Amino acid sequence: MKKALAVLIIVLMTAALSFAGGGSQPQTGDAVSITVQLFDRGTDGGRSRADDNAWTDWIKEKVLRDLNINVTFFPVGRWTEGTDIVNLMASGSAPDLCYSYQSDMIANFRDMGGILNLTPHLALLPDARRLLGDDPAFPGTDFIVRDREPDGRMFSIPSSRVALAQRNIFIRKDWLDALGLPVPTTTAQFEAALVAFRDRDPGNVGRNNVIPFAQDSDARWGLANLIHPFIQPNLSDRDRFVYAVAGRNIYFPGFVDGVRLMNRWYNEGLIFRDFPLIQVADDFYNMIKSGFVGAFSGNWDLPYRSDLAILADLRRNVPNADFVPVDAIQSSDGITHKDMFDKVGLRVFVPAFSRQPEAALRYLNWLCIPENYMFIQRGHEGVNHEMVDGIPQIITRPPNDPWIQNSAQNIDFTMLQNGVETGNQDNNIRALAFSYPGFSSDVILNAYNISVRNARAPVVVNVPTPPNAAMYGQTLQDMTNALLARAITASPADFDRVWTTGIQDWLRSGGQAVFDERVEIANQFFR
Repeated sequence: MKKALAVLIIVLMTAALSFAGGGSQPQTGDAVSITVQLFDRGTDGGRSRADDNAWTDWIKEKVLRDLNINVTFFPVGRWTEGTDIVNLMASGSAPDLCYSYQSDMIANFRDMGGILNLTPHLALLPDARRLLGDDPAFPGTDFIVRDREPDGRMFSIPSSRVALAQRNIFIRKDWLDALGLPVPTTTAQFEAALVAFRDRDPGNVGRNNVIPFAQDSDARWGLANLIHPFIQPNLSDRDRFVYAVAGRNIYFPGFVDGVRLMNRWYNEGLIFRDFPLIQVADDFYNMIKSGFVGAFSGNWDLPYRSDLAILADLRRNVPNADFVPVDAIQSSDGITHKDMFDKVGLRVFVPAFSRQPEAALRYLNWLCIPENYMFIQRGHEGVNHEMVDGIPQIITRPPNDPWIQNSAQNIDFTMLQNGVETGNQDNNIRALAFSYPGFSSDVILNAYNISVRNARAPVVVNVPTPPNAAMYGQTLQDMTNALLARAITASPADFDRVWTTGIQDWLRSGGQAVFDERVEIANQFFR
């Protein structure tokens, strides 16, 4: 990737010269053509080809009719987007309209002069401005300009994330029932349940096979709902901003106490011993499906997702099995503090070398017109959805059906919307709850509500990604993951040494520089 970034600098310098003074062609007369990024999630489970299906055909035909624009979809690997987009930018072949969840990567493109300043073109996006609405982090400000910099330039537009839930802890309800235990509501009850799973084998799988708590190598994500409640709960917004180095919570006061608990549980046989070796997500999911696992944590809806079929496949092995979300891990104030997402999902940008930037933005605005996005999200009534109490309920199409949705509510197409938009947030979540085939909406709503209960979004300060954060961010994230694995698997006697040494290395490797940088920013924005 570093080599690709070096090539990118040369390409973008050339592109900037050729683009200077260049505008887009008018949307009258001959049709213009644009390329638009689209996540490719593969064809497993009967998905269609990302760029060739009934949805792409409908969009192409209607955009040509409405805007006189020919759209060609450009597939980019969903799980390889970082490398793929860097390579496309480096070769000057990136689509006219791109998107990514990786804000640091977009900041690097900006710093190299590789992204179009969108501020002069905002007049092309009236429907997008109206749809995105107000910014909850900055009352009185339009969300569409969240990424606007102090000098007025703006290089990306954020999508609106409908579902703000992040993670949940799930536990085997049938195992609890077999032991006569309640669904845990405190940290002590949750630990007691894991101990009982270990010692009493309620699933009759053999005591040597029981995995009280399953975990993969991404302990930073999977153990967050167990570790983060130990962060001091009364920190000011200023401190919550300052300590959030590299998008990780490792430097927060109190974080180490949560890791220390995980270390004890690991050494007591409550956490899967080989978790650092589970690098492939499917291996983790298959572990849960095996019937040997008593609890795990992850995305708030993980067991209910149709593409993963975790609970559905588990029930083929164990017919009465059930995982339920728990709200149990308490902070020092007795509250089950959790994280939830900021409203920003992915970010949309236009490469500086785009030959049709205005046409690309007209298409982006077209996606924000209700008749267009409502059809893309819902499709034909009776074919793709049915209305239940005024809420669209998605109908699951059979494998290889041309109208199958490769992503939930076709979020890969809608770009600026991550989730169904009904005009009312409560109804949006109800519509979301209807989109899990095989599960009642009450089950999904319960999981969502538990995830957002006592949850806080990150503190947002509207500044461009500063240089130290862009330079050291990935290194610090990688070091965080490695340190968590070492600290959790260390012997209890070595825990303090491992943690202290690891934090010192992390600070020397850019952590201190990024922390100091955030302090300077905080001094400007928090008085």
